[in-house]
Amino acid sequence: MKKVCLSVTNDIATDQRVLKVSDFLHRKGFDISIAGRKKPDSPAFEHAVFHIFRFKLWFHKGFLFYAAYNIRLFFFLLFRKFDLLVANDLDTLLPNYLVSRIKRVPLVYDTHEYFTGSTELMDRPMVRKTWVRIEKWIFPRLKHVFTVNQSIADLYEKEYGVKVRVVRNLPKRFLPANGLTRKDIDWPEDKKIVLMQGGAINIDRGAEELIHAMKPTYGIENVLLYFIGSGDVWEEIHELTKKLHLTQTVKFIPRMPYQKLMQYTALADLGVSIDKPVSPNYKYSLPNKLFDYIGAGVPVLASPLVEVKNIVKGYNVGDCIESHDPEHIAEKIRFMFSDQKRYNIWRENAKKAAAELCWENEETVLSEVYDKIRSAL
Repeated sequence: MKKVCLSVTNDIATDQRVLKVSDFLHRKGFDISIAGRKKPDSPAFEHAVFHIFRFKLWFHKGFLFYAAYNIRLFFFLLFRKFDLLVANDLDTLLPNYLVSRIKRVPLVYDTHEYFTGSTELMDRPMVRKTWVRIEKWIFPRLKHVFTVNQSIADLYEKEYGVKVRVVRNLPKRFLPANGLTRKDIDWPEDKKIVLMQGGAINIDRGAEELIHAMKPTYGIENVLLYFIGSGDVWEEIHELTKKLHLTQTVKFIPRMPYQKLMQYTALADLGVSIDKPVSPNYKYSLPNKLFDYIGAGVPVLASPLVEVKNIVKGYNVGDCIESHDPEHIAEKIRFMFSDQKRYNIWRENAKKAAAELCWENEETVLSEVYDKIRSAL
């Protein structure tokens, strides 16, 4: 059985794209290893089929983390036998590329975002310059590249002249397994539930403005706002909620396994995805939570990012905000609940769209590349 190693700096337990690609490759007959890192708060994670390697590092962010991880990954890949390497995002590409050249092993690059245009790098020009140099050196030499949407693919093709295939990070078809009810999770039946979920509730995702929109002065009634997940601003939005005296209407649930998260999501009345276009990466992003909402049959309130608006309006599954002013967001939430007939249309359209916007349909693009690679091994 041919061996493949997928590497990622994210927490393996919660990186759904890596796990979905791994499952796909396993069904194609590969023996799967996944190399990632173990953070202090990483949930326990084992797999019956995949070989899981989680590096424990002294550093957890910044230059020292990336240096330590890349060195550790380089030697891990160098001294183990793999027939295929899969690098997930730019922060794992360098060691994968070096080992692929040294050992003459095929390499697939799966970039989940427009990395050098990320918000975190736009304010750190020297750090960004380092990543740009790595990308400019390696990217033109790559043969097999995937990314998450057409806008980002177009950017890379324009910059480097390399064909980039699009595999959107869609959820697998969601089939409620155990009939979870609101009563089971202590959610009220007599109130509307607005939900923002995800493992990256970070700065400029609109969480702060969404909380402000829940202030009584903006007229939202019989609505509870739930956040499920984690992120860089998780503690800050907790404190903001307390400061605004909104703890009775704004609730927080820590991150949870994906299948459980989808069961909770299906019980919401409205899913919110209002990232701000503050960087090229956000401007052209296609957030996972957007498809989670649709996959669970939940109407969406979203920001009008290029790719997001195409989905929301194209499938008529909700509406888009026009600004991040909290009063405007509150007005949009009231609007979405103001007409039951219109709301029902959005919900039915979301259920129909879920049958098309699912991971099973994206696997065709993966097969085009991986089938050729496997036949050549």
